[in-house]
Amino acid sequence: MRLIFVFLFSIYSYALDDSFITKDEYAKMLYKNPRGIGCDKCHGKKGEGRVIGRYRDGNVTKILKGPKITNIDYESFYKALTTQKHYLMPHYFLTDKEIKTLYYYLQSKKKKK
Repeated sequence: MRLIFVFLFSIYSYALDDSFITKDEYAKMLYKNPRGIGCDKCHGKKGEGRVIGRYRDGNVTKILKGPKITNIDYESFYKALTTQKHYLMPHYFLTDKEIKTLYYYLQSKKKKK
């Protein structure tokens, strides 16, 4: 009888879970589109960095590149997302939870390499 009660309680508890996507799914979605332009557009699918474009400055071709962000510590990551010191980095107005989720996503990608 006790086993049946535990089983029914666990089913009931599972049904009350209000999340409809996993933390990994949410993190991936947020990375691809936090507020319009996704992080992946400049920093690559897994935060590895990527070339955004090339342009000519006189006779010199210059490369505009989004940096690798998988090796950054959390404090620097947080600061980059909450201050306007980067001339190309958009300001997303992310919550602390969203920033932590993005950092989690990047760290999980780094571990899979």
